[in-house]
Amino acid sequence: MLRSFNGVERAAVLMMLVDEEEAASILQKLDPEEVRQLGKAMYDVADVSEAEVEQVLDDFTWKARSRNGVSFDPGPKIEGMMNKALGPERAESVLARIMPASAAVNIELLEWFEPAEIANMIEEEHPQIAAVLLANLDPDIAAKVFEHLPEAMQPQILRRVAKLGPVPPEAIETLKVMLQSRAGAAKKPSAGLQMGGTREAAKILSGARKSTEARVMPKLAKIDREVAKAIEEAMFVFDNLLELDDKNLATMIRSIDGDVLARALKGVEEDVRERFLGCMSSRAADGIRDEMEARGQMKLAEVLEAQKVMVTIARSLIKDGTIVMPGGGEDDYV
Repeated sequence: MLRSFNGVERAAVLMMLVDEEEAASILQKLDPEEVRQLGKAMYDVADVSEAEVEQVLDDFTWKARSRNGVSFDPGPKIEGMMNKALGPERAESVLARIMPASAAVNIELLEWFEPAEIANMIEEEHPQIAAVLLANLDPDIAAKVFEHLPEAMQPQILRRVAKLGPVPPEAIETLKVMLQSRAGAAKKPSAGLQMGGTREAAKILSGARKSTEARVMPKLAKIDREVAKAIEEAMFVFDNLLELDDKNLATMIRSIDGDVLARALKGVEEDVRERFLGCMSSRAADGIRDEMEARGQMKLAEVLEAQKVMVTIARSLIKDGTIVMPGGGEDDYV
């Protein structure tokens, strides 16, 4: 007559069927008490018969088939793989595009509210809650909500958006409860989520009025100079230089050392390169072309460093009014 095994004993039989490396990998995932119970059970079933092994396997197979699916959190493994393969920054970009919608905080109900109403919801909450909410909104909407928040709160909230990173479930739950009291039920999150960051904060501020940026950034710099600098850099990158009209682009180029310009343009597409060179005299443009050709292959780091120098100079010229970005004089929403 075949013996009847309990759950631990059935697990022990299965453990005896795998090799030592696989068994060790399983044991590493158990807590000490589970290891003790399973180890004892393996001694107890050491004399299991072939028929009893088949019984255990049949039982395991039946239970496995009765499940709708095997549930586990693939997030950490996928994130680890992406980080190793692509590096942290590129991995973050890819994960943001492939992460299932269910992993994000479901606050779609806010689409039914005006920016001023959303601002009213969170202005009495802790700044961290406001930051979590803004980080989950479309940047254009977040910018308008940001405009409606009290001026005294704005620098601190922008700083918190930039430094959010992993958000504890408790903070997300607080946000959910707050929204539930206004507009209905929400699901409870099971784990912390990665939110915000410098680029998210930069998008919010970029969508706000220029007067808001001019007011908030100096205050933020007093609170946290490093965060303010990072946001400022994220708001204006090399590609933004192409938004300048020919007159302003030519003015900027005259402030750039020829060596820097040659290195920076070495790593761009032909049409982009010609846009810059087209704003120079033919003689100067030919000189830059000759210098780029003479340089041969260059390291990407050298190109990016030169582009960063150009961006820094451009920001300085914009600040002192020497050049003007399109829409720079616009200060109101329509």
